[in-house]
Amino acid sequence: MRVCVIGSGYVGLVTGLGLAELGHDVTCVDLDSRKVDAINDGRLPIFEAGLEDLLRSHTGGRFRATTDLAAAVSGSAITLICVGTPSRDDGGIDTSFVEAAAIEIGAVLGAGGRGHCVIVKSTVLPGTTDGPVTDLLEGASGKRAGIDFGVGANPEFLTEGQAVDDFLRPDRIVIGGDDLALAALRELYTGLADVPLVATNARTVEMIKYTSNAMLATAISFSNEIANLGAALGGIDTVDVMRGVHLSRYLTGAAAGAEPVRAGIAAFFEAGCGYGGSCLPKDVAALLARGREAGTPLRLLEAVAAVNADQPARLVELLERELGPLRGHRIAVLGLAFKPDTDDVRCSPAFPVLTSLLAAGADVVVHDPVVGAGALDELPAERPAYENDLTAAIKDATGIVIVTRWSVYADVPEILAGLGTSPVVVDGRRMLDPSALPRYAGIGR
Repeated sequence: MRVCVIGSGYVGLVTGLGLAELGHDVTCVDLDSRKVDAINDGRLPIFEAGLEDLLRSHTGGRFRATTDLAAAVSGSAITLICVGTPSRDDGGIDTSFVEAAAIEIGAVLGAGGRGHCVIVKSTVLPGTTDGPVTDLLEGASGKRAGIDFGVGANPEFLTEGQAVDDFLRPDRIVIGGDDLALAALRELYTGLADVPLVATNARTVEMIKYTSNAMLATAISFSNEIANLGAALGGIDTVDVMRGVHLSRYLTGAAAGAEPVRAGIAAFFEAGCGYGGSCLPKDVAALLARGREAGTPLRLLEAVAAVNADQPARLVELLERELGPLRGHRIAVLGLAFKPDTDDVRCSPAFPVLTSLLAAGADVVVHDPVVGAGALDELPAERPAYENDLTAAIKDATGIVIVTRWSVYADVPEILAGLGTSPVVVDGRRMLDPSALPRYAGIGR
């Protein structure tokens, strides 16, 4: 199929290049001409494991980028809207980019033939696709949805850091919309024929996306609540607690006597310094705002968000417990990305940690193997030092805080042994063996 993808962010680029890998002819549209030129030159505007290989394979062939939306839409059979839906001040989502895209697409449809399908992949609240998006498409085109053109929803379930693998080897495909849209989406994913597919209406599809992310956020905050209680009671290590929980057949699915298999969901039932990124915080906030609007407060998710907001402070508390007042202490913060294998720093726990440390008067240095010093511009006031070399970052530190589970931080005990120093290491991701360090403090321990 000839496919138009509106947006060249994480979702747009992974979707576009993934579809090119599946054999489709893809044009990716973006307003930023510099970004478009970079993509066409084989340079990615984002870091995502495996994406550069796809770009090299398909740029100039089945994949290209352009600023010309009208030409891309008119030259394709299906258009996927993959633009951002940022949070509003009240926690709801701003769908203005989706709506603007719908108006532009509708204008093109008004001058074209019948049968084109418009699919919303952006994360939007239930009622968006068959509500304002459809209304705007019809108004701008002068045509009828479901008859002259199709409208549907097809949310992504991509985990940053493994998004390429998630797209090419998905656990599910969820589609919703009118008959034209459903037919087009089935054709689009023909190359993934063995993947379970859920076909329903657009509102249900939109709710599936939000429910999936709310479930993961709940698992994380639940685990952190248990971890914090265990630490307060003393003599309890949450890593061992969750190891015992993970062996439940509810999570492994193993028959009696069979070797247990670790379920993917188990990764979310682990203590840490909280969730971040572009999805979980925003989607939980959006559901909360929508619940308030509907007169149905979501009390459980209110607690989930509150626990997560407090969790980064636990790292600073652990430092203060070991070092006392932090003024004058050199503290190395390891990790800016909200998770490994991505350069995304949106809602990363690192930033509230940095803000607290700087406010306490600590001498702070930051390291991340992928995210550069420019990300520190996100801080509202004072900026910490940035160090590209891990050894240099932790040398002379009296405290080390691990925020991101980058694999390179597994080398911290060995590096410290070579330096002959013994700072307190606060493990915000419980990735190190406590016995490998003379001074160790971890979440939930």
